[in-house]
Amino acid sequence: MAAPSMGGVSLPRGNGQTVRLPRGASLTDLAERINAEPAALVTALFHLGEMITATQSVNDDTLQLLGAEIGWVIQVVSPEDEDRELLSTFDLTFGDEESGDEDDWDIRPPVVTVMGHVDHGKTKLLDALRHANVAGKEAGGITQHIGAYQIVTELEGNERPVTFIDTPGHESFTAMRARGAKVTDIVVLVVAADDGVMPQTVEALNHAQAAEVPIVVAVNKIDKEGANPAKIRQQLTEYGLVAEEYGGDTMFVDVSATTRQGLDDLLTSILLTADASLDLRANVGQDPQGVVIEGKLDKGRGPVATVLVQRGTLRQGDSIVAGDAYGRVRSLLDEHGNKLKEALPARPVQVVGLTSVPRAGDTFLVVEEDRIARQIADRRQARIRNAQNASMRKRISLEDLDAALKETRQLNLIIKGDNSGTVEALEEALMKIEVSDDLTLRVIHRGVGGITKSDIDLALADDVIVLGFNVRAEGQATELAAREGVDVRYYTVIYQAIEEIESALKGMLKPEYEEVQLGTAEVREVFRVPKIGNVAGSLVRSGTIVRNSKARLIRDGAVVADNLTVESLRRFKDDATEVREGYECGIGLGSFNDIKPEDVIQTFELREKPRA
Repeated sequence: MAAPSMGGVSLPRGNGQTVRLPRGASLTDLAERINAEPAALVTALFHLGEMITATQSVNDDTLQLLGAEIGWVIQVVSPEDEDRELLSTFDLTFGDEESGDEDDWDIRPPVVTVMGHVDHGKTKLLDALRHANVAGKEAGGITQHIGAYQIVTELEGNERPVTFIDTPGHESFTAMRARGAKVTDIVVLVVAADDGVMPQTVEALNHAQAAEVPIVVAVNKIDKEGANPAKIRQQLTEYGLVAEEYGGDTMFVDVSATTRQGLDDLLTSILLTADASLDLRANVGQDPQGVVIEGKLDKGRGPVATVLVQRGTLRQGDSIVAGDAYGRVRSLLDEHGNKLKEALPARPVQVVGLTSVPRAGDTFLVVEEDRIARQIADRRQARIRNAQNASMRKRISLEDLDAALKETRQLNLIIKGDNSGTVEALEEALMKIEVSDDLTLRVIHRGVGGITKSDIDLALADDVIVLGFNVRAEGQATELAAREGVDVRYYTVIYQAIEEIESALKGMLKPEYEEVQLGTAEVREVFRVPKIGNVAGSLVRSGTIVRNSKARLIRDGAVVADNLTVESLRRFKDDATEVREGYECGIGLGSFNDIKPEDVIQTFELREKPRA
């Protein structure tokens, strides 16, 4: 078979062979796999209507389009598969329980995720369970990040620990809530007895059902006036949750976080559900693995990650790699800040000693050497960067080239926050804002911790707005921002940030104009005036003819000339500013002279449309 020729370049034909590429791969990566010249692929793609350089990250659709044209099947590897392949090169696997000795297997506590609609009392319920006050510290009473706590209760005379994960209540945190469902054994769905099933209740329920985990419903706020627990049971039957008292298999518990009513019953229900439907055992002897629940930058300790150990026993001194962060475990802290020597499965623990802040939802594993941890982290970092570049790049086709070469307008942002999950959720929410096709929003840097001088330097280079979420600018950064006029905005509640950025984007839009008709005049006679040209002796049929307004000439229902201007307007021998309906006047359309009797002159103006 001859090599396919596109745009004058020859390329090796694939004949249906499969090429595996990571997400965000470049044309150079593809060229290496199929033994072609990168420049030839650039030319081929140009003839398919896509303008991409050899080293640019390419999105999945474009790679598959190019592959189909030259006979190769391009298989874009998902991040999960890619990570699995990366770990296999180091003889590591994530998620597999090693068989080990029978003695290594031990009963572990259930991991419970608290979900529900905003303001239905999730965090307050957890406060009551652990005698703390989290909601009081949160801006607007809304949980802005994930917390994990372990509570010890009694069942049949035995002490039983239960691990709770509190997911944020605001709708922007759907991704983080979904991650909460991935690590969980049981979901406690909190529904306010005085409010009923709301959109986020259904969304939380869908997450839990997708994760195929048992659900215990906590009907909260039963002490309030208008509380109707029976109505909640009835509403949830529509979503497949039938209470035990109605012959179903879902446990419903009436509770009040304020009066502490029903809290013991809730803990008992959780443990009974775990014992009845789950075999919660884990291998404590294998290499530790688990999930990052949250990450933050602590002033005294540096990067701190809250992790949930899923298998194995995490100890001080272990070499750990979490997402694209790595390091040696310097110390382990529980949720109260007390030091621990080790963390067993289902134990949430804060890890100090990482080089950077991992993202919420990243997996972590312990490896033998620091060197291996660094290599895995470096490769993951490169992969994440490529995938981000591919998703951020706006596709430009040849048809769009003219528009692309004109001034492109985009709002550049730097996002800094106190927790990695919060930063990620804020970025995701901002990227969903849709205003106009000719206006783009671009996050050029995101990070955890205070706003530093290097952030302001980056903002100066690119005309960037800096968003600080629960963090402030530090020392020199404040002075530099004030001196150079960099726009630094601080927020404590996520929806305020979303609203302000949306307003800013709308302010950047080009004004839109609509045509408003002013009047029409019928030409009765045409007069030839020396040095001026033809003047239309007209009768104003409707509206008003205004001097200097825009005009068009219509003959037999068809537009003869557009974009004209009423340069002169007279009533008899006097100049007029405007002439109303029913009056006669003389209209001069500047240098345009092709005017005939019975023509219609239509005048209009362009007015700026107010934006919704």
